[in-house]
Amino acid sequence: MARYTDAVCRLCRRERMKLYLKGERCFTAKCAIQRRNQIPGMHPWSRGAKKEYGERLREKQKVKRFYGILDAQFRRFYEMAEKQRGDTGINLLILLERRLDNVVRRAHFAVSVRQARQFVVHRHIAVNGKIIDIPSYLLKPGDVISPAQRETSKRLVQEAYESGIGLEIPSWLSIDEENLTAKMIEMPNREEVPIEVREQLIVEFASK
Repeated sequence: MARYTDAVCRLCRRERMKLYLKGERCFTAKCAIQRRNQIPGMHPWSRGAKKEYGERLREKQKVKRFYGILDAQFRRFYEMAEKQRGDTGINLLILLERRLDNVVRRAHFAVSVRQARQFVVHRHIAVNGKIIDIPSYLLKPGDVISPAQRETSKRLVQEAYESGIGLEIPSWLSIDEENLTAKMIEMPNREEVPIEVREQLIVEFASK
């Protein structure tokens, strides 16, 4: 466990930003960025200047790590974003925000994207009363997520939610604490995407 935690912390330090890979830990003084805000390695500041390709790649990697997706999944969502009207980079971020595993995390029904994906795959999450076990399932306004009608599912979601009480909930989600449900009341917006990323560089990288 310690080795896994150290590896995750190095990812955050390498990107010089919070990727929220360790759930609630990222909101405490134990966060790697709070404890040691520098890239990992013995001589962190002696590395060469960034190239344009490297900068574009880094922005793409930030998004992949934050949402926990692979290259094939990234490419599929990018192609979907290209087909929509408007800015392709913003379209991409909004599509990723709408993923079921991400919404579970953003509602604090899981403490991290890894746990959120596990909850979905293990059939602990329902959408509009129907169990969905596809992490990439895209939610739309009006959809309601809740724990499955099993005591284990309810307990797991309740424990995760209680550990995140006081943390910010995006304005496009409405939480019913009594019934432990979350409703998407509108489409996600760019301003509330919680990672600092230059989406135009991602478009430049992916379009080549």
